[in-house]
Amino acid sequence: MDFKLDEDQREFKALLRQFVDKEIVPVAREWEQSGRYPTEIVDGMKEMGLFGITVPEEYGGLDLDPVSFALVFEEIARGWMGIAGILGSHSLACRLIAMHGTEEQKDKYLPGLATGERRTGIGLTEPDAGTDLQGIRTTARLEGDHYVVNGSKMWITNARYADPLPVLVKTDPSASPAHRGMSVLLIEADTPGYEVTKDIPKLGYKGTESCEITLSDVRVPVTQLVGGVEGRGMQQVLSALEWGRVNIAARSVGIAQRAHDEALAYAKQRKAFGQPISEFQAIQLKLGELGTQVQAARLMAYWAADAVRDGRADGATGMAKIFCSEVALQAAIDAMKVHGGYGYSTEFEVERLYRDSILMSIGEGTNDVLRTVVAKSLLKGETRVG
Repeated sequence: MDFKLDEDQREFKALLRQFVDKEIVPVAREWEQSGRYPTEIVDGMKEMGLFGITVPEEYGGLDLDPVSFALVFEEIARGWMGIAGILGSHSLACRLIAMHGTEEQKDKYLPGLATGERRTGIGLTEPDAGTDLQGIRTTARLEGDHYVVNGSKMWITNARYADPLPVLVKTDPSASPAHRGMSVLLIEADTPGYEVTKDIPKLGYKGTESCEITLSDVRVPVTQLVGGVEGRGMQQVLSALEWGRVNIAARSVGIAQRAHDEALAYAKQRKAFGQPISEFQAIQLKLGELGTQVQAARLMAYWAADAVRDGRADGATGMAKIFCSEVALQAAIDAMKVHGGYGYSTEFEVERLYRDSILMSIGEGTNDVLRTVVAKSLLKGETRVG
């Protein structure tokens, strides 16, 4: 049993850390508060090839192993979680296309997506359907050699840059169970009737946009049906979302690590009653617990990442997403407490960490629903504890 990263992973993590410390950490608070889009950071990620982390090498991507994939999101979220979101939806969609697209679809899109010349996201959530994807209402009616798509999508990351956007639709609304009638279409941004209607105001997760999209009689060529066969959309999406849960778990670790770092540094330099507050046992207990939980979350995230290497791992990724996201929130709260009144100030990093951490328990499936996913995996014997 080896709990260490291999040499390539260590070097890759060091490269990521250098980029984050130089390009993201110094500007994150100012840009987040002003609502400035991080164009320069995106350009830097393009130069590093990070838009190709789930694209096969034959199409110009890095095709990272799952643990290295997790390292990307851990390190970038340590600097600014919103930036990790730009890569998150993009990499999930790239993996979906790489795993399930036709050869023509891969040839058409993956080379540009690998370089960041093209960017993408994924159109799943709707006003009345989030974690319950079988409840979507967006339909795609076949007319000759085109699908006519009608509906709307919500909370779409990268919506204003996505081209194409994989969109989950119902090609057979009468199918029972519903997932048998669901498919994914690759919809290009300039298609008439496809419109990004608004940016959704958010508590945190700034830096990247989250938008509402409407689809009104959008005509999509049948060649844009992922895999070329109807009825496989839910299967395609779920296989990609496993990597998405690793992404969220790793982002959570990044947030928790930054909370730990900020709390530790502040405790050493802040003085009260004539001594650094790190000398008080109450602060030491909090720091000790915080460090323990962060390291436990990191090991859980890497374990889940390794589990997806050989295929579906619903139980492992669900466990990691639940645990790591809740550690992130508690770490942010504890770091705020260590900072005292300054923890509530926008002049310090920890209030942003708190706002960003809340989303981690919601994205890629709410924690309560994922607990049932984990339980079912345990009951079926697919996941074993011990």
